[in-house]
Amino acid sequence: MQVICISFLACQPVPGKNLDILAFPPARIHVAFPQPPSPIVIHPTAVVSPKAELGAGVEIGPYCVIGDEVRLGARSRLHAHLVMEGPITIGEDNEFHPFSSIGARSQDLKYAGEPTHAHIGDRNTFREFVTVHRGTTPEIPTRIGSDNNFLAYAHVAHDSVVGNHCILSNAATLAGHVTVEDHVILSGLAGVHQFCRVGAHSMIGGCAKIVQDVPPYTIADGHPAQLRGLNLIGLQRRGFTEEDIRALKTAYKTLFLKKEANLASQIEVLKSLEVAGNDKVLQMLDFLQSSQRGVVR
Repeated sequence: MQVICISFLACQPVPGKNLDILAFPPARIHVAFPQPPSPIVIHPTAVVSPKAELGAGVEIGPYCVIGDEVRLGARSRLHAHLVMEGPITIGEDNEFHPFSSIGARSQDLKYAGEPTHAHIGDRNTFREFVTVHRGTTPEIPTRIGSDNNFLAYAHVAHDSVVGNHCILSNAATLAGHVTVEDHVILSGLAGVHQFCRVGAHSMIGGCAKIVQDVPPYTIADGHPAQLRGLNLIGLQRRGFTEEDIRALKTAYKTLFLKKEANLASQIEVLKSLEVAGNDKVLQMLDFLQSSQRGVVR
């Protein structure tokens, strides 16, 4: 028997009425009606600008303040006592806990009051007292990707970029113009100096002071931070192959174990080895060779 699927996009079922569809030859018919959009829920004590744009299913809790030019994606939830300022564009399914400040103006002294921007992706969690500031100039927004977890008191300063699947633990702080790549963990009270980069799949220890770029796939800790080894447990948990891990071990030993050696010379040594063709090693080499602030070793 044939199966026919029919979707009615422009009509709604009438309660108590049957829908009769004749098919020849006889067929099993599946009828799909569209789901109505979820309602927007705004607590009576919340203040929402008429210039804000709210997606379907957004929930705004008690005493939240939503300013002009805030674009908030579907099913995002603001718990209570939260301030959100625009211009800012926020994706879907984000969760904001009490007393956070999202989209406030840049603290950079060069900020001249012009409209600047911030962009946030999907499925991020912002816990209590998290602060995210907009860019300093209209050309460079602050950017946060998707699936990140910002724990209480974490701070993302102006013009910074945070990738995907990152964790900023309690009071982890990014200064202006910082780049944090994907799958990074910043432990509690870690601080990153302005214009530094934190490479993908790296882990920063608690109270660490980051004043240079942290290579991808590594662990950095200390005040100021030093490399402590590869982030082996993190790489294994994320499904890195044994071949990739062996190649990164060789790269790490070649580049960083000889602290007195010149890094540029060690990069050339690594390029001469067979593992230099590994994709993960190539990413590390690209990161090191593009550094502007020097590299944590």
